[in-house]
Amino acid sequence: MEKKLVPCLVVSILIICSVTLVRSDASDNRYKVGEDVPLYVNKVGPFHNPSETYRYFDLPFCSSGPTKDKKEALGELLNGDRLVTAPYKLEFLNDKDSEIACKNKLTKEQVAQFREAISKDFYFQMYYDDLPIWGFIGKVEKEGKNDPSEYKYYLLKHLHFTIFYNKDRVIEITALSDPKNVVDLTENKEVNVEFMYSVKWKETEIPYEKRMEKYSQSSSLPHHLEIHWFSIINSCVTVLLLTGFLATILMRVLKNDFVKYAHDEESAEDQEETGWKYIHGDVFRYPKYKSVLAAAVGSGTQLFTLTFFIFLLALVGVFYPYNRGALFTALVVIYALTAGIAGYTAASFFCQLEGTNWVRNLLLTGGLFCGPLLLTFSFLNTVAITYSATAALPFGTIVVIFLIWALVTTPLLVLGGIAGKNSKAEFQAPCRTTKYPREIPLLPWYRKTLPQMAMAGFLPFSAIYIELYYIFASVWGHRIYTIYSILFIVFIILLIVTAFITVALTYFQLAAEDHEWWWRSFLCGGSTGLFIYGYCLYYYFARSDMSGFMQTSFFFGYMACVCYGFFLMLGSIGFRASLFFVRHIYHSIKCE
Repeated sequence: MEKKLVPCLVVSILIICSVTLVRSDASDNRYKVGEDVPLYVNKVGPFHNPSETYRYFDLPFCSSGPTKDKKEALGELLNGDRLVTAPYKLEFLNDKDSEIACKNKLTKEQVAQFREAISKDFYFQMYYDDLPIWGFIGKVEKEGKNDPSEYKYYLLKHLHFTIFYNKDRVIEITALSDPKNVVDLTENKEVNVEFMYSVKWKETEIPYEKRMEKYSQSSSLPHHLEIHWFSIINSCVTVLLLTGFLATILMRVLKNDFVKYAHDEESAEDQEETGWKYIHGDVFRYPKYKSVLAAAVGSGTQLFTLTFFIFLLALVGVFYPYNRGALFTALVVIYALTAGIAGYTAASFFCQLEGTNWVRNLLLTGGLFCGPLLLTFSFLNTVAITYSATAALPFGTIVVIFLIWALVTTPLLVLGGIAGKNSKAEFQAPCRTTKYPREIPLLPWYRKTLPQMAMAGFLPFSAIYIELYYIFASVWGHRIYTIYSILFIVFIILLIVTAFITVALTYFQLAAEDHEWWWRSFLCGGSTGLFIYGYCLYYYFARSDMSGFMQTSFFFGYMACVCYGFFLMLGSIGFRASLFFVRHIYHSIKCE
């Protein structure tokens, strides 16, 4: 019955996600000559601080008339998008030359506001028929000037739009600012500004279906792609060779152990046992804090399922460049729909470990990842509100997320927990557990938990660290990431290496007659998450130009949640691999 439910669950989640992620406003519009094509201004912000964005009209830009907010989907709001009608009118196939969009008289305070924004390299973002447009709002003249007080600040006031069309559809748009048509804002004085624009239409042979390919070419140019593949292959081959080398050693050692123990059983039944067979009566003794372990395994399994479905959607092309908010929508929807997996896994495993208070275990499962995420979000949303940034979620959006959690996530978690409790599965232990635990011998420092975690996390991290740069440059920068096939291969290698290195360390732990492997295997498996957070520190200080309290808190706050999620996911993978391995080796020997 359970095997039949799995494919049904997969299909159901994919159908729901596909329906959710198909944008209702996705542009497939055909236009007539002179017809208005929707142009929206989105946000402005410092170029080096991707999380610190503000509404376009938070800066004293003028408007040609009353502005109208565009209705946003959940993912767009989570992404910080706030689209408003633009002051520029770009009718289909209607060329314009130096048209005045609007006029504005800037006060001293508004001049100072613009000047500060220009000094921070503020950029703007617009959408024309759902095609993204970027540009800088001004420029700083520093040539021949060493003293910042001597810098000249100029506001770019003329935009030239070049639009490509194919028959009755918009295919491509570029916006260039005229560097000679500027307003000097160096001094604190009132200034009259005329914001102007020009429009030039050109015909192209590019079909409508391929109009978004332009935005993914930067990450898939032949020389970039070749270097990318070479780096990944080089890293993966090195890691796999090390893994294969360790696997060969481990298999030989295990084979020798099996032969030795079989010989001991035949030659002398009363001979004193040593090594991992010596602790067969303790190796399946249930761990301390088994409720927390079951909750962690359940949450990690849910996050693994979430990651799998995200990859599935990415590989079929759902997350094309600038499909605004699609990834955030997918994360929210899939996390809500997979809550039952966490509940079932945690409750089933907890009951196998002869746990009694399964309701408390279920509550712990529900809050183990969501709790820290909620606390982090509450703090960072407060920071965003203080900064009046678009990253601050509106109250209505917070209510919607709460309702999804209350009406979808929680009921599915409870139903999964009830199903797990009623599964009546028994813990499969090949050996009987003795009444009293054996004393663990004194071990050297490098066999303690922290050194073992450091060794366990290094090899999986070395398999992914090259790819991390590309991901960080996309999430915390302005690069576009579209090569999901490479990322998926790296993810699979990460899982394989994590599972193997955890199994290897578990074997060495048991060979040293240390039978407390349950928590150790989970911590060793998840330790890669700590290495990723260490890479966050390196990236922030050495590879990026991010600055300011808001951007710093957003970067380290949300990356802490992501790394914690990796810790739970990889920890559950490492634990399951170790559990399978321990069962296998003790099933292969004769235990009394």
